[in-house]
Amino acid sequence: MKYLLPEQLAPFFASLEATHEVRLPILLPDGTRALGHPGDGPLALHGGPLPGKPTAAFFPHEGGVFTAAAGMVSTPPAPEKPLLVAGFTHRDLACLRFIDRFFADGWRDDIYFRRRQGAVIVGVSGYCGPGGSRIPCAGGECDLELVADRARWLVVPYTDAGETIVAGLPDAAPDGALERIREEAAAMIDENELLIRRASELIRADRVPDTFWAEIGDRCIACTGCNLACPTCTCFGVQDLRYAGRVERSRMWDSCQLDGFMREASGHNPLGTESLRTRRRIHHKLAADPERWGEISCFICGRCDGVCPTGIGIFAVARELVERYGGE
Repeated sequence: MKYLLPEQLAPFFASLEATHEVRLPILLPDGTRALGHPGDGPLALHGGPLPGKPTAAFFPHEGGVFTAAAGMVSTPPAPEKPLLVAGFTHRDLACLRFIDRFFADGWRDDIYFRRRQGAVIVGVSGYCGPGGSRIPCAGGECDLELVADRARWLVVPYTDAGETIVAGLPDAAPDGALERIREEAAAMIDENELLIRRASELIRADRVPDTFWAEIGDRCIACTGCNLACPTCTCFGVQDLRYAGRVERSRMWDSCQLDGFMREASGHNPLGTESLRTRRRIHHKLAADPERWGEISCFICGRCDGVCPTGIGIFAVARELVERYGGE
């Protein structure tokens, strides 16, 4: 196990730019945090999960599919250097694992894996949550983990790529700090996780009437913030831009909360009301995905609740659902 002092973090990441395309949490001028490059702003590993989905490093909001010109079709090149993305919490890492499965299933999504393949993932945990609160440890679902132990960062590699990157760092004395942080994190109980699991049980048991979804749908203003913030939302639309002598096809995130999301060419819309669209958003995460993938695809990151202006993020909906229909 290695360690870094807080003042050594920025130089450490800057040194990796020679071999990697580095993305890490930075502090923006307005006080918010986002993924950026070293030098774009002050390093901001403290503060908990980033407001935006970190999986966007591999599945960006908009990205090229191909360019057709002069009878030839070309696809976007792979990054010149492999990506190194830092700042994933244990919840974010679970989201990344899920969409890795999604994009590899059936027809492998080459556009996604063009960036994901060979990428180095850096998790963060320990006393780096909001106000210095604890974030549970990653448990090996990343290449290396930075564990905040107040006065220093413990650096724990899990893969050969992680070992190579941290090889030159100083060794940390075996003082039991990492074990203590892991034990404290293991004892933490996340009430939202219990809530989501109970809501999933009720939906899958068909205990939730259509009138409930109509009420929730009436509160939706179709801002799509929930989908744009969710790390496991993977829907996208495709668009062609025609120029003189070439056509560029790209794809952009789509939202199941929009009226046109499932509208067919005939004009028929299987999700023609906000009630149906809202039900689908929650049902997909808590009922359909467990049937298909064997796990709920909400990993309790809380981003949708953080951005929803009308209070119908998945925690809020699940809480109301359980309160109304969770009685035995």
